Amino acid sequence: MRIVRVANFVMPRSGGLRTALRHLGAGYRAAGHDPVLIIPGPAHSDEDTDQGRVITLPGPLVPRMGGYRLLLDRARLSSTLKSLSPDRIEVSDRLTLRWLGRWARRHDVRSMMVSHESLAGLLRLFGPAPARRLGDLLNARTAADHDQIVCTTAWAAAEFERLGVPNLTRVPLGVDLDRFTPANRNPGLRSRWSAPDDVLLLHCGRLSPEKKPRRSLEALHHLRKAGVPAVLLVAGAGPLRSALQSEAADRNLPVRFLGHITDPAELAALLATVDVAIAPGPIETFGLAALETLASGTPVVVSSESALPEVIGSAGVAAPGEGPAYAEAVQTLLARPEATRRAAARTQAERFPWHASVAGFLDAHQATVAAPAGPL
Repeated sequence: MRIVRVANFVMPRSGGLRTALRHLGAGYRAAGHDPVLIIPGPAHSDEDTDQGRVITLPGPLVPRMGGYRLLLDRARLSSTLKSLSPDRIEVSDRLTLRWLGRWARRHDVRSMMVSHESLAGLLRLFGPAPARRLGDLLNARTAADHDQIVCTTAWAAAEFERLGVPNLTRVPLGVDLDRFTPANRNPGLRSRWSAPDDVLLLHCGRLSPEKKPRRSLEALHHLRKAGVPAVLLVAGAGPLRSALQSEAADRNLPVRFLGHITDPAELAALLATVDVAIAPGPIETFGLAALETLASGTPVVVSSESALPEVIGSAGVAAPGEGPAYAEAVQTLLARPEATRRAAARTQAERFPWHASVAGFLDAHQATVAAPAGPL
């Protein structure tokens, strides 16, 4: 069957959502279906890829969000969907694409909304008072407008379960266990950024307000204050980069800003080489970057406010609050024997193969598997 997926807030080159869409599309195709992805971009394009057909429709940039674009032309999107004659629609944006559930119902197409984030968490960025009330209202309408709601963690599902939503299912995302592996560890890369006795830390992700990257700098400050010879690598770009660079320089913190890493092999080597990674974002629903780090044999410190504690299990540590708690969590991980903590990280990641995610999504679509969906 033809499964048309529509997503907003997809970064041009990287990001967890882009990764998830690519692996799911490739899995749908391997299972004998016809996946089509519609995303926003600077101009129209239409190409065949390993994840199926990818159609880009013009969409404006979101101000001060570091490259995100939106599909706002409903007429053009509706016309495109109608021309595709989908059997299923899969939507990845609860804020601006909720209307597609009603479109699908009018055209007798089964629809799915995928929750890649906590709506209440996103709304809290604009003020805590109305977040829960407004979130409940929007979530109830979303559930009513779509045949299926898919959440990737229990944490994300909780805001729907509280409403008694009957059409809810949980399907974890996955990780590429062949690409991200401890075998990618590179001593030469390590010596480029740190002395032999240094503790090498990594913050990997967009440098934007909702990701709370300052917590990683604060953790570094408190670790060095405690006598830990830590060095922080920051891999990623975003609107806060200049401010973070200035802050690190003003505080004389050993932070190396690597920017967006375009070479997949270099990123995989980096994840396998550092001692501990920090993922401090409080509204992460699944955190593919953290899971890729675990697959690389590196433990992760995450925010206790996010969904990541249930993803990392005992292979990492969840930290509450701000920088001091993250510094303490890093020290907790470093106190474990290196071989033990690295093996535990890899073992935890192996619980999340992509082929299991593909099978779960197809089951939620009520789509049969026409061919074996092996490892992706």
